[in-house]
Amino acid sequence: MDNDLWYKQRRIVDPAFSSGYLRGLMTAFNERAERLMTKLDEYADSPTPAHMQKLTNSLALDVIAKVAFGVDLDSLNISDSPFPRAIELCLKGTVDGPHDRSNLCGKKNKKVVQEIKEAAQFLRDTGATWINERKKAVQNGEDVPMDILTQILKSAGATWINERKKAVQNGEELKEEVDEVLGMKQEISYEDLGNLTYLTQVLKETLRLYPTAPATSRWLAKETVINGIKIPAGCGIMLSTYVSSKMDKFFKDPLTYDPDRFHLNAPKPYFCYYPFALGPRACLGQNFSQMEAKIAMAKLLQRFDFSLVPGQSSGILSTGTLRPQSEVVCMIKQRCSA
Repeated sequence: MDNDLWYKQRRIVDPAFSSGYLRGLMTAFNERAERLMTKLDEYADSPTPAHMQKLTNSLALDVIAKVAFGVDLDSLNISDSPFPRAIELCLKGTVDGPHDRSNLCGKKNKKVVQEIKEAAQFLRDTGATWINERKKAVQNGEDVPMDILTQILKSAGATWINERKKAVQNGEELKEEVDEVLGMKQEISYEDLGNLTYLTQVLKETLRLYPTAPATSRWLAKETVINGIKIPAGCGIMLSTYVSSKMDKFFKDPLTYDPDRFHLNAPKPYFCYYPFALGPRACLGQNFSQMEAKIAMAKLLQRFDFSLVPGQSSGILSTGTLRPQSEVVCMIKQRCSA
């Protein structure tokens, strides 16, 4: 792995994910989250259940498309958008390929492999088109959206380098905090997010139990000894926050859902809790994703009451990222205070 190339690439994109720059994207976060609220209004107090996993996936896709590329996909409302399916196929290839090559390499799976290749090419081609169009606009001095893509292009000198138990119990506390901090306001500010301290604890505890990315890998530049085991230089190792964050060595009653683990005055869980990895190669988008999650969570708590449709599994699936085995199908009611 070329560390110099990685470092150069990281320096180019870091400014676009700084806390200062992300503050300027609050309007876009709010607008897309409001679209989800509007969509949920269609289900609220109706006999029709909402497929929350699909809806929140669409929200995440719409947010990243808008704030990163200035593109309004509106996949929340466009049912035939090709992007969700393409992303799902690429994740399938990412997981099934390394874990079990026979799962994809057999003759009977040629069609699936071809679909994955086509999906990956579609996403690459689309991204390249958006990037090239923005490059030309910047070079021609045109007005362009001040989104993440523009910020990265600016940083690079206009060049691009390729590359759920205690949850119910604490629900009222969450709503009380949201009501106190936000009231009825729809436009959530960056300062508001800082005051949603219990919501932040809930998000962190959820990520401890169910990290979106359950593991990360590192390449050893020099010989290393871990628990008395000598690992030679040049080896790749896998580190799992899904495992370490459930060890009683690091967390008391680790399988118990307890947001107070992340109270401001609680001891910090250093080097055993890393849902976004650690060190200079930590996830570039961790601030971005947490801001997006907090805004959406706050708005959901502010507007609606949810109840799971009975009979759903509480299991999880590994599809490149962790996700619920069920589709999180819910009945929705408008909150009386809304």
